[in-house]
Amino acid sequence: MSLALLLLLAGLAPVDESGYPTLLKSGTGRVLLVDFWATWCAPCRKEMPALAALQAKFRARGLLLITVSADEPEQEADALRFLKRHRVPGPAYIKRVTDDDRFIRRVDPRWSGALPALFLYDRAGRLVTSFVGETEAGAVEAAVRKLL
Repeated sequence: MSLALLLLLAGLAPVDESGYPTLLKSGTGRVLLVDFWATWCAPCRKEMPALAALQAKFRARGLLLITVSADEPEQEADALRFLKRHRVPGPAYIKRVTDDDRFIRRVDPRWSGALPALFLYDRAGRLVTSFVGETEAGAVEAAVRKLL
């Protein structure tokens, strides 16, 4: 069974304020790129294929792409279909929080919550850089290369 089919069958794993640090710890030892996106966000949809390609290109060198959908519960099926159609590997999460501001501060106190948003962590789990808004794929790849 393909990873995309397993993702579709399993659904997106929920992540909240307390679960985000655990999500980050799962990437320890690898360069971690966390992508916050939503199906209603045109720039998010536009950059996703490039992020999936970046993951495929650098997976063997230690890059892990984690996607976190900011879609509402009723849009989860759309988010799953989008990830499958673009062959975006897991792990894939959906944001389910009780306090959006607290969640945003936990991710990065400088982040406003705007989408798309990418957060790049080094192998020790330290936030190295973030990209908020439309970002050129080359800039993300250059930042990733520095950490690999």
